Amino acid sequence: MDKIVNSLKPSRIILPILIGLGVSAYLMYSSFNAETFSFVTFSWHTLFYIVVALLMMAVRDLAYMYRLIILTDGKLSWRQSFNVIMLWEFSSAISPSVVGGTGPAIFFLYKEGLSAGKSTAVVLTAIFLDEVFFVVSVPLVFFAFGTNIFPPDSISIDQIIYAFYGGYIVIFVYTLFLTYALFINPHLFKSFISWVFLFPILVRWRTRARKSANQLIQTSVSIKRKPINYWVKSFLATILAWTGRYWVVNFMLLAFFADRYNIVDHFLIYGRQLSMWIILLVSPTPGGSGIAEFVFSDFLGDFIPNESWYAPLAVFWRLISYYPYLIIGVIILPIWLRRVFSKSK
Repeated sequence: MDKIVNSLKPSRIILPILIGLGVSAYLMYSSFNAETFSFVTFSWHTLFYIVVALLMMAVRDLAYMYRLIILTDGKLSWRQSFNVIMLWEFSSAISPSVVGGTGPAIFFLYKEGLSAGKSTAVVLTAIFLDEVFFVVSVPLVFFAFGTNIFPPDSISIDQIIYAFYGGYIVIFVYTLFLTYALFINPHLFKSFISWVFLFPILVRWRTRARKSANQLIQTSVSIKRKPINYWVKSFLATILAWTGRYWVVNFMLLAFFADRYNIVDHFLIYGRQLSMWIILLVSPTPGGSGIAEFVFSDFLGDFIPNESWYAPLAVFWRLISYYPYLIIGVIILPIWLRRVFSKSK
């Protein structure tokens, strides 16, 4: 518990901010000219679509909160769900994307009154739904647009394609593993874990691994009893959450270049973001900082009229979709910790 609390220190926001702003500054410096900020116009049209882009993030968070209420069988209130989602996003934002915020998320739910087994069940089910979304939606956009979901003019297209397929294979295999372990044979998974952690180099973590395997068995028993509407509602909320996140970019681009896109372009931008996020999911930097700004410019550059506008738009995108979680987390975390630990006492 102390380890998780220490991993959430507000001072940890400094690293992702420095990385993200450092890469953004480099991108801006390398392409800076008199037109770098010339796309910025102030009109009611621009303001409207910026507000809509912000609302997309609100839609995303509300969908995740609603999903959390469903997954906890209504045991969390909207306020509690808000706290958990904001802190979950905060922990993900200050952790490498490949690590994510799974451990802290279980801790947040546990301190909100759920049992350890129930907290693990909720988090694993949420992760499973997110992975299913990617496993299903990526082939759909690939079928619709083919290789157009990759940036056509990228100088590192080969590396991007390898990273995309590698990331998708990892997600696909992980989803298969979760499906088998959660719905078919969790006991076999426990036996496998027990065998693996007999190796001398891993034996010190064997007790913790067996405990995690036992929690997975409890999760399996719990979710197998759920009715069909439980899965329909939670998966629809998952689709809405990810769609809200992706349409931030669409409305941000509409704010500045409204007359450039048709409906097919918007769905292609959506598809580009899906393939972009596959790469960001295996990012080694906190919250994908630095890599996200670079990948944004690479993947969506052909939808932006001027190359010198790539970097400022990438920064603006992150200001809407990433940095708010760092600020909200720093504000909420100390208040939440005081409340849950005083309640425990």
